[in-house]
Amino acid sequence: MQLPVLHIEYPAWVASHVDWDRPYRTDEDRMRLAIEMSRQNVVTGTGGPFGAAIFERASGKLVSVGMNSVVRYNNSTLHGEMMAFMMAQARLGSFTLRAKDGPEHELFTSCDPCAMCLGATLWSGVTRAVCGADREDAFRLHFEEGPVFPESLQYLRKRGIEIVAGFLREEANAVLELYRQNKGVIYNG
Repeated sequence: MQLPVLHIEYPAWVASHVDWDRPYRTDEDRMRLAIEMSRQNVVTGTGGPFGAAIFERASGKLVSVGMNSVVRYNNSTLHGEMMAFMMAQARLGSFTLRAKDGPEHELFTSCDPCAMCLGATLWSGVTRAVCGADREDAFRLHFEEGPVFPESLQYLRKRGIEIVAGFLREEANAVLELYRQNKGVIYNG
């Protein structure tokens, strides 16, 4: 029996939609990149309507992007945030984004994280998470976000992670609506 090998890479469209060299100075710039990842994923048919990006908090340097790749890779763990965490840690050669002498990192995600991604946010080492659409927006499409409670967010805050919710929510929610109109696969409902 040959054992499986897992190889994960960005869809081809990332090369033409991500400017790796420019600093993303504002929260609006950073969130719009995460939303663009979700939009391109829907438009090109490479995955679900969720995107994310990780930046150095102070400089705005882009470290990684992520897009939902569950259907593309037949892997229930490959949410946009998970892809962004994995790619950032691979790029930095570290299992944490909170290196002792390194810069702080932050996550921008086009929708509130599900239970799995919220847990990964804690373990990733980011010090801030900024979210666009909310779990109710995702639920309207019949995406199940799992057991995320107000106490879950309080726990992250107590552990030093700033949480910002509803940032550019309408723009992020428009991608969810586009996915609904395109009759996208609801893979966890």
